[in-house]
Amino acid sequence: MTTRAVVRGVGHYLPDRVVPNSEFETMLETSDEWIRSRSGIERRHFAAEGQLTSDLATRAARAALADAGVDAGEIDTIIVATSTPDLTFPSVATMVQAALGMERGFAFDVQAVCAGFVYALAQANALIISGAATRVLVIGAETFSRLMDWTDRGTCVLFGDGAGALVLEAATGAGTSDDRGILATDLHSDGRFKDLLYVDGGTATGTTGHLRMQGKEVFRHAVEKLAETAHAALDKAGLTPEQVDWIVPHQANLRIITATAQRMQVPMENVVVTVQDHGNTSAASIPLAMSVGRQRGQIKQGDVLVTEAIGGGLAWGSVVLRW
Repeated sequence: MTTRAVVRGVGHYLPDRVVPNSEFETMLETSDEWIRSRSGIERRHFAAEGQLTSDLATRAARAALADAGVDAGEIDTIIVATSTPDLTFPSVATMVQAALGMERGFAFDVQAVCAGFVYALAQANALIISGAATRVLVIGAETFSRLMDWTDRGTCVLFGDGAGALVLEAATGAGTSDDRGILATDLHSDGRFKDLLYVDGGTATGTTGHLRMQGKEVFRHAVEKLAETAHAALDKAGLTPEQVDWIVPHQANLRIITATAQRMQVPMENVVVTVQDHGNTSAASIPLAMSVGRQRGQIKQGDVLVTEAIGGGLAWGSVVLRW
């Protein structure tokens, strides 16, 4: 018998403020058509003044716990994937832990930018299969609107704020691809490509900084690397693309999502797409898409999901799981 990390519950939270593409027309040389044609994005959510990443993460966590029917006191570990923490330290995860009234276990953040949630899932899986944890709350939460250069039309129209969360629980499986839970993970990074996507602030500058991106180069790397890591994870799981029910990709750009699905030979009808409504919410985008996909009735128990993402670093990876 094999220990598996099985999804017990899922939830998400989006800030109240919805920002349509038309709002950018008043401040930039851009248009709704320009943004849609290049990204597929139609609108996104921005956090309110004073609304922090930990606030979004806590709201998503409570939604996932309610869906799972699990009390915060039954959670062993909280992992938050974020690149926009409230403070340099302590971690957002410990802030969520306090907000939930959880006085046991441990909590920590993972920073791999847009690939953060995939990295966090891999860490949660390792904790569960090693026996170090039984129930892990995995959250992706971002307030990327606070990293934008509002004069750079190539980046500021792409990002949004939000949070999504999963409750993972240890369960016993037969050790085959028919098991529920995480079946395989595949992680990579290559620091040589730092200058393609980064924030020009931090302790080196004493400022928060703004996001900088070489969009064409990121696109080229994304399509190639996302398809490769997804195939690698499927191979590890003993599955083929034909057995995939849903790709739940990082929601960065509709063209990247479409090109990756084509390389994987999975039809777009089997891809959960939310980028039009949320924009790129970085580490939050995958759990947000999972939660919305479940609400839509797309994702059902027993479905095979492949989720993949690439972000600054460059860091990228994928997870195959059976819901």
